[in-house]
Amino acid sequence: MFEALQPRPNDAIMELMQKCKADEREHKIDLGVGVYKDASGQTVILKSVKLAEEMWGREETTKTYVGTTGNQDYCADMLALMLGADHPAISEGRIGASQTAGGSGALRLGAELLKVVAPEATVWASTPTWANHIPLISEAGLRMGSYPYYNRETLGVDFEDMLDYLDKNAKRGDIVLLHGCCHNPTGADLSPEEWDRLAPFMLERGLFPYIDLAYFGLGRGMAEDTYGLRKMIEVHPEVLLAASCSKNFALYRERTGLIAAITKSAEKAQIAQSQFGAIQRKLISMPPDHGAAIVTRILRDENLRGIWESELDDMRERMRGLRQLLSEALDVQGGEAMSRAVKDQNGMFSTLPLSPAQAERLRSEHAIYMMNSGRMNIAGANASNIPRLAEAILDVL
Repeated sequence: MFEALQPRPNDAIMELMQKCKADEREHKIDLGVGVYKDASGQTVILKSVKLAEEMWGREETTKTYVGTTGNQDYCADMLALMLGADHPAISEGRIGASQTAGGSGALRLGAELLKVVAPEATVWASTPTWANHIPLISEAGLRMGSYPYYNRETLGVDFEDMLDYLDKNAKRGDIVLLHGCCHNPTGADLSPEEWDRLAPFMLERGLFPYIDLAYFGLGRGMAEDTYGLRKMIEVHPEVLLAASCSKNFALYRERTGLIAAITKSAEKAQIAQSQFGAIQRKLISMPPDHGAAIVTRILRDENLRGIWESELDDMRERMRGLRQLLSEALDVQGGEAMSRAVKDQNGMFSTLPLSPAQAERLRSEHAIYMMNSGRMNIAGANASNIPRLAEAILDVL
């Protein structure tokens, strides 16, 4: 039966993790895998999560199924968090939503819905984009294309090239996949002014927005990080949203996500939600409950919510502080562009202008682990090793 199986290439991030783990040098720096780490290098469970779990452990009365669209209280709370509780789309009942198995599950459910409603459409993703976007969406049977986004020379967004390319190549009814904030892998985000231009541009050309919001709250702040999403919903009558609680609640292994279709009417929202349920039934049947129950407990308890908001602020400000330190350390001849970019970018990731050979030199000569693309997770560093990190980067240029 299994004679035809062939070895698959190792996942690049998982392979990098294994290499770093096997490195016995005590001064190694792991900037690879996309998880938040504190100053001691640990990915800890948030205090708010621990407290919510203790409360939920006393209150939970059943382990029965939650249904194919999951915990609807969680969905409502997440939408209120991202859009504001008084958002018209919420009050008018124009959002059909489902809990999902992480942000990846959300993206896949969204792709499966798009395959039903727009089977001939092309989904356009940024260059570069999160590596898993491509298999998650294309395996649903959708055609994918790519648009210019990140300039590896300026280390910023090529916004005019992005608009020009989409104008010339995307057809009416195509889908544009957008990172809502904290672009992975570059950290280079659209400005509010660029979102203000992009939303009507896409509407005029009949392009449909599919927004991946995996890191909201970890860039500039909750309002700033959801600005693009809210602008798109303000301008477009229909939007597809995938969101995740992995990073901002540090619920990595709980696989807690959300898919939501913002529609023209409450009737269409109900149909979209039923479609999500039917699709999820075929894929995993029903999503896991624990993470969603914890998020709901936190968001509905004033004390827990205050603790979580403070912890989220601390994570965000720690990463911004590390960016500032690295920017200052790189601000020498030959590193000026990187210095500016690292400071201005958002979230965990930045993509430095390094070749695979230079990334390999960082690993072999300096015990610094980042992707061959130059993507690094700033949360893997700390204040004490930032000077050595900057010195090593400049050394391999």
